[in-house]
Amino acid sequence: MVAFLLNGEAVCIESEPPSRTLLDWLRDRRGLTGTKEGCNEGDCGACTVMVTGADGRPRSLNACILLLPQLEGCAVRTVEGISGPGGALHPVQQAMIDHHGAQCGFCTPGIVVSLATAHANGDTDYNNQLAGNLCRCTGYAPIIRAAEAAATAPVPAWIAGDTAPGAAPAENPSAPGFRPASADALAAWYVDHPHATLIAGATDVGLWVTKQFRDLDPVAFLNGAADLRGVEVTDDEIRIKAMTTLSDLLPVIAPHFRSFAELIRRFASVQVRNAATVGGNIANGSPIGDSPPVLIALGAVLHLRKGDSRRSLPLEDFFLEYRRQDRAPGEFVEAVSIPRQPDRLRCYKISKRFDQDISAVCGAFNITVTDGIVTGARIAFGGMAGVPKRAAAAEAALLGTPWTAAGIAPARAALGDDFVPLSDMRASAAYRLRVARNLLLKACLEDGGESAHVLEVPA
Repeated sequence: MVAFLLNGEAVCIESEPPSRTLLDWLRDRRGLTGTKEGCNEGDCGACTVMVTGADGRPRSLNACILLLPQLEGCAVRTVEGISGPGGALHPVQQAMIDHHGAQCGFCTPGIVVSLATAHANGDTDYNNQLAGNLCRCTGYAPIIRAAEAAATAPVPAWIAGDTAPGAAPAENPSAPGFRPASADALAAWYVDHPHATLIAGATDVGLWVTKQFRDLDPVAFLNGAADLRGVEVTDDEIRIKAMTTLSDLLPVIAPHFRSFAELIRRFASVQVRNAATVGGNIANGSPIGDSPPVLIALGAVLHLRKGDSRRSLPLEDFFLEYRRQDRAPGEFVEAVSIPRQPDRLRCYKISKRFDQDISAVCGAFNITVTDGIVTGARIAFGGMAGVPKRAAAAEAALLGTPWTAAGIAPARAALGDDFVPLSDMRASAAYRLRVARNLLLKACLEDGGESAHVLEVPA
């Protein structure tokens, strides 16, 4: 049984498989069809819902890749629940009418939920808040005007009630799937079920259900393991626990590595960042995951656990070949740590859309320069090989050379020795290699004070 609040009312769901998505359940079992099925992969935002967990903070999430057991003990609002008793409109809904922001019935419900969630949190960075809602109609200008008009209105009582302590039901131990309350409980169970599916944010696993129709049993939902969440900053390292979401990591990492924070801001969308975890982004072994190249460039160390045994290894050694990692059955990612260091990092994401898109190439450059000469270099790329990978030949060619456009020419050429990229739907091999070389030049130019931002093209 799964218990949560739905639009202010308690619901208990029985006899649903653990891989049932919230979107399907809402539409098929509850008749709440305002939540739309668009891409069914967390890309378009038509299925956006508001979810408030134990911390009392509302979050926008994609219902299409949100599995029912992840909602245990939460409060959920669909677009039907954004309005109040007797049909009272939320300030965002009224503003959308007043400013002609409401467009077709497909995009608008998800946009309203995203804006209502932002309104509840006092978030006014609307370009970011709406990056995961891909409008198909006339554009965003009236929508932004509506959001600005509603910003100062008080949060309606029916929305604020979801955030009150004790508003949502207590977690239920009989919920489907294994729900460890701690890393110790997970470690003991996973040793006995080494081929089980571990579900963190489900932003990748959800597509196994919606696109591949896979049976995930047995499964473990990790969102109840509080000791696997959080970031610890000491004098020696920044330790990021595996269940830390990208949204929670961003404000913590920003004071230490500004470029990394900006990359996280462009990581998918608010809806995805609210669910996606650092550990999941590493453990799924994707060659185009955005965080591994950056972490590798920073010299990150990965911490793994199997039962009562723990081991650590450089993150770059974890990725062996396409979708194969140095991880034994029953072993899971517990944390990743970054050595404290001066912020010399520059990282860049190249994708067809600037926001809410998968990288064709992701490059990270951690270059140490002394008196104009390169004295240290760690460079890593995603999208250039079957795994996130360091550019060893380029690094070697950089050492001892002037940190200038002319001085780095041999290193740019050496990237051809490091990588033989593939061509696919996102980019050709030739394009990827050229981009990689140009990103090294971009890092050098920007470090020298020149502006080379893609959104700041001079006339």
